[in-house]
Amino acid sequence: MKINNKIRIQLRFQNIIFLLLLVTITGLLAWLSQRYSYEADWTANHRNTLSEASSKLLQRMPGPIHITAFARDSKLLPARRKIRELIARYQRQKPDIKLHFIDPNTDPDRVRSEGISVNGELIVEYHKRREHIKNLSEETLTNTLQRLLRSGEQKIVFITGHGERKPHGRANQDYNLFIKGLASKGIKASSLSLNDTPKIPADTSVLVIASPQVNYLPGEVKILLNYLKKGGNLLWLHDPGSVHGLGALAKSLGISFVPGTIVDPTTQLLGINDPSFALVTHYGHHPVVRDFTYMTIYPRAAGLEDFEKNNWKATALLQTVARSWSETSKLQGSIAFDKGSDTPGPLTIAFALTRPRPSAKKEAKDSKKIASGAGNQRVIVLGDGDFISNTYLGNQGNQDLGYNIINWLSHDDNFISIPSSTAPDTELVLEKRTWGLLGMVFLIVLPVMLLVTGIVIWLRRRKR
Repeated sequence: MKINNKIRIQLRFQNIIFLLLLVTITGLLAWLSQRYSYEADWTANHRNTLSEASSKLLQRMPGPIHITAFARDSKLLPARRKIRELIARYQRQKPDIKLHFIDPNTDPDRVRSEGISVNGELIVEYHKRREHIKNLSEETLTNTLQRLLRSGEQKIVFITGHGERKPHGRANQDYNLFIKGLASKGIKASSLSLNDTPKIPADTSVLVIASPQVNYLPGEVKILLNYLKKGGNLLWLHDPGSVHGLGALAKSLGISFVPGTIVDPTTQLLGINDPSFALVTHYGHHPVVRDFTYMTIYPRAAGLEDFEKNNWKATALLQTVARSWSETSKLQGSIAFDKGSDTPGPLTIAFALTRPRPSAKKEAKDSKKIASGAGNQRVIVLGDGDFISNTYLGNQGNQDLGYNIINWLSHDDNFISIPSSTAPDTELVLEKRTWGLLGMVFLIVLPVMLLVTGIVIWLRRRKR
């Protein structure tokens, strides 16, 4: 086909139009990319997206947040890139988060004055309060922001001296792991023996009675009742069996304990052969369990009943399935429901109790004695002390429920636990034999095969 001048001009004109359109579209795309952004997180568990809990926390933090990162400016050490990527997630939710980098090599005086010890350490400042972060992750940063946001320091006190579970103990039945988690959120725990100090500390946010094994003395019970009378908040964790001298406390709260240990046949369907385990998926209408969708596990739990109508408002928090019952005989051999002595389910494992705090006049008088926050007085009685122990804390939703209970009792309703985002495909675990086989294949077999293949190809070409 012969191309004349007219066709040649048309083709040139078409090329010019196409080039102009291409330049225009590219310019528009560049302009749009500067004004708008879009991200999609396709990773397992959306681990590169800021969690909903972190987003809600940022919404409750008015005012700027200043973050100073002490990280070397080096291509070999990608600390700055990792910090920018994580902080950028927070900045998209809260634009007034300011990030500033300091190179420790160029400003050693600042490093010494701030007490910086590791590369990548952060100082987070909010409302004239500051904290250091050495191991940066969404969990550590959000927990730090929670502590900075808290209006005051929360302290929970554990009663000791009667065989109770130890808050800092490392034994299976103790609470060391749970207390460490609370500490990361700005809640401190301490122990108190009523024999040594017959008075509840003035700055107690929540008093905890954790599964006593011996009886309380009448004078000790009087101290507890006086604490409640003044408006103190209480968490009472009770295991099946005796109340160990705390009958007057239970009566004052209008709560009684169902005789026996809860048996839940549902556990056998999930591969749990111990009949003393109870599973809970039914939760009451209460802030502690609002939008709580996890199953929780209670080894050797006792049922509770709200027997007396008094000035306490009781709300059932945890309820077992209808197939469960409270077994009064020993959990040995074949276990079956006995209509004459056992209590049928569903059974309540925990009650949340509230009542108006003392009158305004008395409140002002005792404000220095009871530092448990404003609003109603709060108490939770729960028929199991194992569910937040070192052994069972990591099972299902036990840890998150424990955090929610403490936050509610200390009047921090809006603080919720923030689980770390992990993906199931980030770690490959293989046996040593498998590792040895893979090493042999990639280090010996494949190189030999490639070598033999190369020699064969070389010999064939040489024959040609």
